Amino acid sequence: MTALAAAVGVGLDELIGEPPYPRHPVALFGSTMARVEQLTYADQRLAGAVHLSIGVGLALGAGGIATRLLGRGAATAAAVAVCAAGRMLDTEALAVRDLLRAGQLPEARVRVRSLVGRDTGHLGTEELCRAVIESVAENLVDAVVAPLWWGALAGPAGALGHRAVNTLDAMVGHRNERYRRFGWATARADDLANYVPARLAALAVAVVNPGRLGRVHRVVRRDAARHPSPNGGVVEAAFAAALGVTLGGANRYGDTVEHRGTLGDGGAPCIDDITRAVHLRRRATLALVLTAATLGAASTYRRRSR
Repeated sequence: MTALAAAVGVGLDELIGEPPYPRHPVALFGSTMARVEQLTYADQRLAGAVHLSIGVGLALGAGGIATRLLGRGAATAAAVAVCAAGRMLDTEALAVRDLLRAGQLPEARVRVRSLVGRDTGHLGTEELCRAVIESVAENLVDAVVAPLWWGALAGPAGALGHRAVNTLDAMVGHRNERYRRFGWATARADDLANYVPARLAALAVAVVNPGRLGRVHRVVRRDAARHPSPNGGVVEAAFAAALGVTLGGANRYGDTVEHRGTLGDGGAPCIDDITRAVHLRRRATLALVLTAATLGAASTYRRRSR
């Protein structure tokens, strides 16, 4: 039942998109946890673990309340719809594409900040295209497959709990001086929470590109470990192979330069590759939603026929 409800939730996000930002539950959670950080912060791993526990506890509590109010199925669909962000991801990616097509490079550098955390002020067209495609790949995991997976596995508490971990990772899971220790627990929790979803996303990318299935498998096996993220490398390598481009390289975050290895065998991505990446994201999402819906419907049918 929850698998079918989770599929419905992703479908709702694809059709309707995000609620207005000031009212979005994820935005409210983020602002709440920013205030909590003022009380919990210390340059220690233990303090970071406490901060993570508070955030996850709030999310699990919200999931329990939603279940009591709406029932498990409706609450799961609602929670997954709130946590998923595939439509918004496409909107932002295509907006950057349109700015690049119009030759508005400074505006594209600003707009892409809605997708990536790296410094963008110095990026040229190829690097901006790479940034967008890498974000589309990683957010296929974070903002689509993971809510679907955790919603199907653990209902509204699963979807909301994952979103709490992922949001906190974006806030404190950095390797800079302030968060190297405080954000350690959150970063490790995010790696664990996205481990299965990242591999499901890569599998979906391969399945919807049967002509490049072997190439996707080969590039993921060869290149994924070059990436500093155990999950980002998997899905970015899959996208690089499916699109026939090269991703990865050096990204600057303030005073820190992070080397992400080289993923894929093709040339540097171009503007049209952003469109292809968005279409790939949509096809992979559809494949996984249909699979979850089929499994959920079959499970419901078996249970009712007993």
